[in-house]
Amino acid sequence: MSHAQQHNEQEVVEGGWDPRRVFEVVLGVPATDGNRLQVLRNGDRIFPAMLEAIEGAQRSVDFLTFIYWTGDIAQTFARALADRAEAGVRVRVLLDALGSRRMDDGLIELMVDAGCEVQRFRPVDSDAELGETFHRTHRKVLVCDGTVGFTGGVGIAAEWEGDAQGPDDWRDTHYRVEGPGVDGLRAAFLQNWAETGLSLLDPGIDHLEPQGTPGSTPLQVIADGDATGPSSTGLAFHLMLAGAERRVRIATAYFTPDDDMLQHIVEASERGVEVEILVPGEHCDKSFVRWAAESDYRRLLDAGVSVCVFEPSMLHAKVMTADGRVAVIGSSNINSRSLSEDDEVIMITFDEEVVAQLDDDFDGDLGRAQALDPEDWARRGIVRRAAESVASTVSDLL
Repeated sequence: MSHAQQHNEQEVVEGGWDPRRVFEVVLGVPATDGNRLQVLRNGDRIFPAMLEAIEGAQRSVDFLTFIYWTGDIAQTFARALADRAEAGVRVRVLLDALGSRRMDDGLIELMVDAGCEVQRFRPVDSDAELGETFHRTHRKVLVCDGTVGFTGGVGIAAEWEGDAQGPDDWRDTHYRVEGPGVDGLRAAFLQNWAETGLSLLDPGIDHLEPQGTPGSTPLQVIADGDATGPSSTGLAFHLMLAGAERRVRIATAYFTPDDDMLQHIVEASERGVEVEILVPGEHCDKSFVRWAAESDYRRLLDAGVSVCVFEPSMLHAKVMTADGRVAVIGSSNINSRSLSEDDEVIMITFDEEVVAQLDDDFDGDLGRAQALDPEDWARRGIVRRAAESVASTVSDLL
């Protein structure tokens, strides 16, 4: 982001802020009222809710995911999707070709034989252009009958089974949505599905009537794609940091911010905002990414930012809250891939009860995390510093 853009952004929020209007004006997407948003914590709660929605679908199931690997849950999802197709429900499955490379081909055969439309997003082969291979869809979207949607951080793999009680059970957060916000999730699916060249909507199947208003949560849904300029996701994070007056809390699986994002975090802390960042610890699934993140910790700690590492398992949640009033949630990490290279979907909610629940979950995670001590961090060994330096040089690719 240029200096002029940073200056203009600060003007938008100067003198106090109405978060909803700020986000609507800057991102250009109106928030919708009347949504019901349910926060789902870890696989033990996430997967049953998703499977219940699939099993209850009567007309359509649209499913998009970056990660589809192995494990009992991979079998269970494939069987559930196949069952609905065999029952006459239109089932469309879109798998990122890179993220799903570890998937058992037999599961694809199971779904296809049952009548599911299964496609790979941007196949990685010798004929693929370099740009297509590099830019992935990192979205996780499930929409059933056009009226119930899910998004968040969870992938379909054994790593997400359980309740984050040990190294093999990843910590994550996913969301169940009913109401007008579901249309934004449908758009995120359809934007990627359009690349298959197959039909987008069938009026005889797809729910095209206005959504109901089953709840009271205002929700803004942003389907964001790779771009050369500032992404909507990056702008949302910047607005959170620029507008916060008391506290910003960040949980992210992969923390390799660009210079602009890092500067926004530092400036928020230096003007008196309490900034807390929660990242994976020793169980991070990508050690190289962890080392790259650590190269920025010195600057953050010097600015008064609290950096905590989650100890029990891999932390894969993606949550940012500000002042107990607004939250940015969804599939995006705070790294270069999410902010400029991959397709993501985020939701911004202005429901203080939902934000309070997310903050409560954050408190629970902090209870199982270790805060970095600035003095101890300054004394870390030369080998670790060298690893950080090497990793930081290629952090834009992470």
